[in-house]
Amino acid sequence: MGITVNSLSYIHPDRESLFSNISFAIEQGQKASLVGDNGTGKSTLLRIIAGQLSPSAGDIIMSDMPYYIPQHLLQYDTYTIAQALQVETKLVAFYAILGGDDSEQAYINLDDDWEIESRVETALTHWGLPHLDVLKPMGTLSGGEKTKVFLSGIDIHQPGIVLLDEPSNHLDIASRDILYDFVSKSKATTLIVSHDRSLLNMLDYTLELRANAVEPYGGNYDFYKEQKEMALNALHNQLSESEKALKQMKQKAREVAEQRQKSESKGRRQGKSGGMARIVAGGLKRKSEESTAKLKSIHEERMEDVSANLTAIREQIKKETLLKIDLRDSELHTGKILIDAKSVNFSYSEQPIWNKPLSLQIRSGDRLRIEGKNGTGKTTLIKLLLGKLQPTEGEILRAAFEYLYIDQEYSLINNHLTVFEQVQQYNDRHLPEHDLKMLLHYHQFTHDLWNRQCGQLSGGEKMKLLLCCLSVRNNMPDMLILDEPTNNLDVRSQETLTEAIKSFRGSVIIISHDRYFIEEARTGSSIVLE
Repeated sequence: MGITVNSLSYIHPDRESLFSNISFAIEQGQKASLVGDNGTGKSTLLRIIAGQLSPSAGDIIMSDMPYYIPQHLLQYDTYTIAQALQVETKLVAFYAILGGDDSEQAYINLDDDWEIESRVETALTHWGLPHLDVLKPMGTLSGGEKTKVFLSGIDIHQPGIVLLDEPSNHLDIASRDILYDFVSKSKATTLIVSHDRSLLNMLDYTLELRANAVEPYGGNYDFYKEQKEMALNALHNQLSESEKALKQMKQKAREVAEQRQKSESKGRRQGKSGGMARIVAGGLKRKSEESTAKLKSIHEERMEDVSANLTAIREQIKKETLLKIDLRDSELHTGKILIDAKSVNFSYSEQPIWNKPLSLQIRSGDRLRIEGKNGTGKTTLIKLLLGKLQPTEGEILRAAFEYLYIDQEYSLINNHLTVFEQVQQYNDRHLPEHDLKMLLHYHQFTHDLWNRQCGQLSGGEKMKLLLCCLSVRNNMPDMLILDEPTNNLDVRSQETLTEAIKSFRGSVIIISHDRYFIEEARTGSSIVLE
């Protein structure tokens, strides 16, 4: 049976409807992705299926209890690893029995699961966490380690249904490969919310969540994208046909109006010449006017229908069309040395973070990627290069240049400002209010969002707001630094960002484990940290 969702609705506590009357089914053993723009409710829907939230209406039927891996893991920081893995009761009973506890309760708690300790150790080792003590708090782990703890739970419990919310976030490339291997080999019914295009292309069924429907596509993400492009082309054809029809109607209306004027003029001439009795002429005039008015009304009604259809098609095209943002070029000449790091290292304690000191140069126009496993100091290197940290070994020389550093938390955005106030803060070109609102509208911020606090925006919306802020600055930065920019971005937002980065002619430094994004962003050389 897998998962069957019937007429499901969810209304926020503030009474705002997130989605309404949606239905879909995933067959047993099928692997499906759930896609949609940021804010459509993908994570909420997954939590409802997992049983963590109650729907406002509708029901869910499943063939097995689901195992759920959430996107945000901070709420588990006070848990031990054993508690997060849902094995604490069994492990405590197992160790108690080994220590001589002969109570009935200990055996009930163990539930005859004598392999629990070895399964936990094997699972953690498989996910690259053999060193972890299961009594250690989750709050002491990195984001990638927390995700891998939850992923190891799949190996321990062997569930029939698996729900994954952004499982590749914070994972380095080696860990992503383990995830991809699991997805390809698993026999479990699987539903994944992800913006990782490599992962999405491994799944044979795509579900697109909208406000009032879930649209199924029988293929992977590339197939889904092709279908969306075909639908967009069809909309453009409809737009062209409707515009042509409206033009023809307007021409017909003009011809009818001209014919009426000719008839009225002829009637007046005949009346004056006495060629027709006045009463007959009056009757013919009334009939002509009634006929003309009726014809005019029909034409106007048809034109209104076609015009309304045109508006609807244009609005749909706007929703489906990828936002295009062209970043202005840096004013620095290509090849100028911006950063010269000589034998640099950094220590948070007495132990240097890298085995060997780093020496590197970054010139204007360079497109670099910083790569390495989780914990190898990628973000630390960025902070050293920008002067936010000082090296404990070596030296770093910097030229005068402007940079924009977009970190994983979008800390350039002031969460206490409204969307409009945030754009105003960057408006050193002194654009008038009307122009700022036009730019916000172009960046897909409708007027109902202008007064929303930035803290209420999704990750994708914050990224688009930053790109909008860039467009109102007087000077484009000479260097863009992006730390895991695709985390939490819906795929359409990723594509918008990718196109903007590709067109930018300044320097670019990227930290990312997203192979697809790295290839599309056209980074050149790499700085590998070990």
